[in-house]
Amino acid sequence: MFVDTDILYLLPEIVLLLGLLWLLIFGTFRGADAEPVTSRLVMVLLAIVTILIVTRGPGATKVFSDLLILDSYGQFMKTLVLLGGIMTLAISIGYRRAQGLMQHEYSVLVGFATLGMLLMISANDLMSLYLAIELQSLSLYILAAFDRNSGRSTEAGLKYFVLGALSSGLLLYGCSFIYGSVGSTSFEVITQTIKIGETPSSAFVVGLVLLCCGLAFKISAVPFHMWTPDVYEGSPTSVTAFFSVAPKIAALSLLMRLLVDAFPGATPQWQQVIVLLSIGSMVLGSAIAVFQTNIKRLMAYSAIAHVGYALMGIATGVESGFQSVIIYLVIYLVLVVGIFGCILCMKSNENMLENIEDLAGIGATKPLLAIALTVLLLGLAGIPPMAGFFAKFYVFMSALQSGLYWLVLIGALSTVVGAFYYLRIIKFMYFDSPKYEFDKTFGREVNFVIALCTLFALFFFVNPSPIVLRAAHAAASLFS
Repeated sequence: MFVDTDILYLLPEIVLLLGLLWLLIFGTFRGADAEPVTSRLVMVLLAIVTILIVTRGPGATKVFSDLLILDSYGQFMKTLVLLGGIMTLAISIGYRRAQGLMQHEYSVLVGFATLGMLLMISANDLMSLYLAIELQSLSLYILAAFDRNSGRSTEAGLKYFVLGALSSGLLLYGCSFIYGSVGSTSFEVITQTIKIGETPSSAFVVGLVLLCCGLAFKISAVPFHMWTPDVYEGSPTSVTAFFSVAPKIAALSLLMRLLVDAFPGATPQWQQVIVLLSIGSMVLGSAIAVFQTNIKRLMAYSAIAHVGYALMGIATGVESGFQSVIIYLVIYLVLVVGIFGCILCMKSNENMLENIEDLAGIGATKPLLAIALTVLLLGLAGIPPMAGFFAKFYVFMSALQSGLYWLVLIGALSTVVGAFYYLRIIKFMYFDSPKYEFDKTFGREVNFVIALCTLFALFFFVNPSPIVLRAAHAAASLFS
């Protein structure tokens, strides 16, 4: 039952909602002069919300008739999503100014998508799960097509919308099967009905599979990845950067909560689905990325492969596995934002460059940018002592401890293949003759974010304990 204190528990989300509504009105009346003020105000708003979430008291609390749950796991994952939103907004300002995309609605849409993600992470019922996903998705569809003067952007938005509608249909169909089997949409009731050790009904298993398939679309897992390369390539690069981190973190966080809180009694059933999604994503993502010439498409297939590695940790079904996934997402967030910051610097004579070969020779012409991109790419490749090595190390170790030896073998082989296309980019930067003279970067924000991400990737090994311990605490909260 709803009580007044529920509003206090949801204060960060309510502050974000009211702030975004005010900024939407502010931008409308301010007109063409609203940007970049609106973007900076949205970043400040997201920072305030982050502080409110981090300072929220410990313990798990269910609010609004148990539709939402607030716990340490949610605190940590929401912080990652908010940081992703702040960092991608920071690197987008100069790019959008150069591309003529300085409408104030951009940053507000990023804020509304982030609000949907925060609610996704706290979802404790199939109803709140679906509504939160749709709030996020509707904002993302518009962002994909935000460049109205670009046919590619319009195509990306349309493809994303059509395939997103299909995934929503799968999600709802799965929810209907589960509701028909259990008689409730509450995670708690589903857990009590489907006992551990009992064999669930066929209808329940069908619903579970469809639900996992719907969420697999949101995380770009194979075979529900078909939208990812075209949307990544066609969307404005700053939008692609946002797509690469925040929505994936939110969807994986939701998937982990769903499997642990709602379906512990069906672990053998959902483990099979997760294992298949993991294998397909690692193999196909790594293999097809080798043949890409457009760096945004390469990052799309790279994201698919990395989702496969994260799913490996989820497939373990144990606390240590989920802890490894949380660590993986922290490191992935920093590395990918840094790389997209570098991609936004690929500009010559006021034209954005997207081909991998366009990076030829920047080791000599733009040495600092080349060093940063090299460190970040080596991190994604999992080469020690970069942070990405530890991300894969924790996931692989948790899978080995759970006896998933062949899954680890496939992951290791995929990592070797993945290293090739990352190293190929480095080869172009240092061993080929320059094709273009890059323009100056898009401002201090981009430089600061790239430097921060590079330092994190390079020196994570010095003291990984703060992140590892917080990830352990978050995973323990999820399993408690």
